[in-house]
Amino acid sequence: MERELKVSAIKNGTVIDHIPSQELFRVIEILGLEDCPNQITFGMNLESKRLGEKAIIKVSDHFFEDDDVNRITLIAPQAKLNIIRNYEVVEKRAVKVPDEIHGIAKCMNPKCMTNNEAIKTRFKINQTEQGLTLTCYFCEKTTDNKSLKILRKN
Repeated sequence: MERELKVSAIKNGTVIDHIPSQELFRVIEILGLEDCPNQITFGMNLESKRLGEKAIIKVSDHFFEDDDVNRITLIAPQAKLNIIRNYEVVEKRAVKVPDEIHGIAKCMNPKCMTNNEAIKTRFKINQTEQGLTLTCYFCEKTTDNKSLKILRKN
């Protein structure tokens, strides 16, 4: 069986794999990758046994912080991160849906105090059969992850 790389290898950096194809550009946006000076390669509509089709992002010489991983989780809870060093995968990890997130999403309630005062947002995350929902700690408004406004990385 012949294997062919669809996206070129990177020497050092991070590969975000198993992104739903329709969410690729949303992940790029919320991570602020269009402003990243590093080499970035992405593929879309790639064959996947688990998703049918998937997207992948490879970022050379960049390793994501916990808040970035949480942003990815909100959009692609089935994503996998592969840490690459010297062309070898040295760590593979599935993103994990946290119980809470702080300061990376905006409350959808315009009357919420987080939208009117200098208060960092805080959400409880719930997993349902329909996907993730987030409940604001302050106003208790619940939002699904499709309607969620994720704050872009600065």
